Amino acid sequence: MTVSEDIVRRLARLATPTLANALDDVGFAGVMQGLGQVVPGTKAAGRAATVQQISGERGDFTSEDFKVGHMIDAVAPGEVLVVDNGGRCVSTWGGLATLAAKVKGVGGLVVDGGVRDREEMLEHRLPVFARHGTPLTGRSRLKVTSINETVTCGGVRVRPGDVIVADGSGVVCIPAEHAARLADLAETYAADDEKAAREIERGLSFRDAMASFKRI
Repeated sequence: MTVSEDIVRRLARLATPTLANALDDVGFAGVMQGLGQVVPGTKAAGRAATVQQISGERGDFTSEDFKVGHMIDAVAPGEVLVVDNGGRCVSTWGGLATLAAKVKGVGGLVVDGGVRDREEMLEHRLPVFARHGTPLTGRSRLKVTSINETVTCGGVRVRPGDVIVADGSGVVCIPAEHAARLADLAETYAADDEKAAREIERGLSFRDAMASFKRI
């Protein structure tokens, strides 16, 4: 199924911890483990386009196997590219790829593996989330084996068309079939948090504020 633009926009306005609470409600372990924000202050939100890679040692693969251009071509404007290279500390993405993705309007990059050229990423402000930062190139060490098929990233199943939201707290995957319900649930949690914050500012204790919304 295709998640509507309206639902994607609603999910994009929500913080990943709030979405993680809603994911618990539907029983999907959608919080990726070990991936962090590379460009501070950025947020990625959009439907997923996926890439699977395998890794080896230098010279195991050819430059043609690297296929960064194919990866960029596979992502539509607004989508988030999700790359699984098995968590290895070798770069699948660098500065020129970041510029090309930014110009195309790609919504962000999530890599269970490594990226490099952080200074250029900071310059271009593309939202990038990765397990490792490393100067080591993936050229001749990585091979793309599939594009837009189901992958596992940060321990989470990601299918093309699922919704990715990533911010300073982490990265979550919203299954397409649960997207509308998760948006409803998370918006309710966000509204409750805003009400609790106002009560705390008025002097209500944290414990009593949480109890008011059945959080403890």
